[in-house]
Amino acid sequence: MAKSWIATTVLGAMLATPAAADWPMFRGDASNSGAREAGPAITTPKLAWRYNTGGVVESSAAVVNGVVYQGTWAGALVALDASTGGEIWRFDVGGLLRASPSVVDGRVYFGADDNRFYAVDAVSGELIWSFDLGPGGEQSSPAVADGRVYFGAFDQNIYVLAADSGAEIWRFKTGAGLLSSPAVGDGAIYVGSIDGTVYALEADSGAERWRFRTGGPVFSSPAFAGGQVTFGSDDGNVYSVDAGSGAETWRFRAGREVFSSPAVVDDTVYIGAHTAFVYALDLATGREKWRQGIGGAVFASPAVTTDSIYVGSSDGRLYRLDRETGQADWGFNVGGRVWTSAAVVEGQVIFGAHTGFIYALEQQNPPR
Repeated sequence: MAKSWIATTVLGAMLATPAAADWPMFRGDASNSGAREAGPAITTPKLAWRYNTGGVVESSAAVVNGVVYQGTWAGALVALDASTGGEIWRFDVGGLLRASPSVVDGRVYFGADDNRFYAVDAVSGELIWSFDLGPGGEQSSPAVADGRVYFGAFDQNIYVLAADSGAEIWRFKTGAGLLSSPAVGDGAIYVGSIDGTVYALEADSGAERWRFRTGGPVFSSPAFAGGQVTFGSDDGNVYSVDAGSGAETWRFRAGREVFSSPAVVDDTVYIGAHTAFVYALDLATGREKWRQGIGGAVFASPAVTTDSIYVGSSDGRLYRLDRETGQADWGFNVGGRVWTSAAVVEGQVIFGAHTGFIYALEQQNPPR
């Protein structure tokens, strides 16, 4: 395992002062809300920087205190200066990094398809601990809460590890591999499996609360909000179920696979589908508020701010939609599929693409 890193004293200074708004893990937080207050909308985007990873990028970024952490198919996790895109350090592994990292309390947690899960120091990139997984490794982005790391793996297990040591606390066997990322809420975790089931497990013990069966694989990561668990399925439906009982509250027929994970903000669900539409649905009823067509299938998950939705498409663009109306104001073309979910921090939208680059967009001519 090779690793190179530079300017750790600079990064240490960055981490010493908390930022106004971070995006520390996939979907922004452990409940998978997909939402942040992130200042004014980027109404006219310009490229702030791009970084060549040397491989396809499907991992979504975590951004903490001015540092971008993101995995690549080139077999490395990189730490970049969010203001310039300059590399601070990289941590090389023996396989592809598809899942997204989580950055909590000065540590970066992530897995790879080299059948290992890692914790590294956020300042130096030095290995703290690693944990052995079964064949296929980890492609489910970890949720970190209350000193524990929750994730699914391709060996069909849901794992919970101690964040400080990597010691296994419990595991739960499902019927297939997992790409869905857990949501944490109300003392439970909620996660989908390729076996077509969403599982609710006690966070402390791994005891099963309930399971909900869909008609296809569940790649979508559930969101926990308003006492409900909302997610998509490859059977073409978006589901919302009661978090306590697992009873279905509603389903919305999108018509094609729903790989995208929902964002839930102010009683509205925002989600994309292979139909090339982004939908806004009422959280209580599943009623459609609006739909907006974009240029290609939506694998990415929407990132929602006070007035904007940022979402990638298979047509090679990242789009900005008006949150109230769904109107697409612009699509920034990078020339390769955008399957990553954008991380939105003050003044920037950061995402990766199949081009092999990580991109940061900002507003042209921002007010002074």
